[in-house]
Amino acid sequence: MTNTTTIPTLAGDGDFTAYRATPAGTPKAAIVVIQEIFGVNAGIRRKCDTLAEAGYLAIAPDLFWRLEPGIELDPDIKPEFDRALELMGQFDQDKGIADIEASIRAVRSELGDGAKVGVVGYCLGGRLAFMTAARTDVDASVGYYGVGIDGLLGEKNAIAHPVLLHVPEEDHFVDKDAQAAMHAGLDDHPKVTIYDYAGEDHGFATEFGERRSDTSAKLADERTAEFFAEHLG
Repeated sequence: MTNTTTIPTLAGDGDFTAYRATPAGTPKAAIVVIQEIFGVNAGIRRKCDTLAEAGYLAIAPDLFWRLEPGIELDPDIKPEFDRALELMGQFDQDKGIADIEASIRAVRSELGDGAKVGVVGYCLGGRLAFMTAARTDVDASVGYYGVGIDGLLGEKNAIAHPVLLHVPEEDHFVDKDAQAAMHAGLDDHPKVTIYDYAGEDHGFATEFGERRSDTSAKLADERTAEFFAEHLG
């Protein structure tokens, strides 16, 4: 079952919506799906639906609500891609993390004592998933092609729960030096696992559109499913 839910901010100064996909039976855990720069579009909703089919309560908060609530953009349409870049430039990432934490608290409260919550993010969401791992008590975090993680390595010692990162080797937003810095900074971290994808570019695991690379997307998603099964139950 799918619907839209409303979540209050941590500061109590407003609320925001989130797409919600509920499994047929009792959820075994919850997962917060963190959007790309294109909003909670059809691809992100499909990610939630797939997680619900696997038995998780999945929600995707609208992190751009302070800028343009409910926006959905298509990366394959240039004006919409350009608009997404504009929104990214205006986006307050610290407030985004606070909204993700509010989402974590909301679903954890709903599921009750002992419930585990994970996050999975894509592009901007991949970066935010790493930040969430360092700044909140989330139980497990997955980031796909997160941008600028090499600049966040100073926060790595705050990571207390498992993190999985999917890194396409030909990511035109994350160059080879940045990828090397990620490995140098994180390969010996006991909570972090990095998988590299030779020949793949940014966005390879999108659900729809020109960026998808089906074989690698399926492999990454299988690894994510195994990761969440191990760490969320």
